[in-house]
Amino acid sequence: MTLSSASGSPAAGSPVPIGVTVNGTEHEFAAPLTVRELLQRLELPCQGVALAVDGAVFPKSRWDEPVGRGWEIDVLTAVQGG
Repeated sequence: MTLSSASGSPAAGSPVPIGVTVNGTEHEFAAPLTVRELLQRLELPCQGVALAVDGAVFPKSRWDEPVGRGWEIDVLTAVQGG
C-alpha cells in the first residue's frame, strides 16, 4: 500500500516503494535494500545460485548494491543431469 497525496502522487516525505519481479513473481518493498538482503527477505539461497537482472548475468561481487526499481531478477540454480 502506497501513501498518496490528493494529487495521486506519493505523499511528501513518504518512501516510494521499490517494485521488482523475482522468478516471475512481483514483489514490493517499502524501503531500499541490497540484492543480498532481497534474497534473504524472500528466503532464497545465497549459495550455489546465479542471478540474472533484466536478462544479463549479475555477478555476486555486486550483490551488496541496491536493487533497482522495476528490475526483473531470475535466481538460477545449477542442476546435474545424466
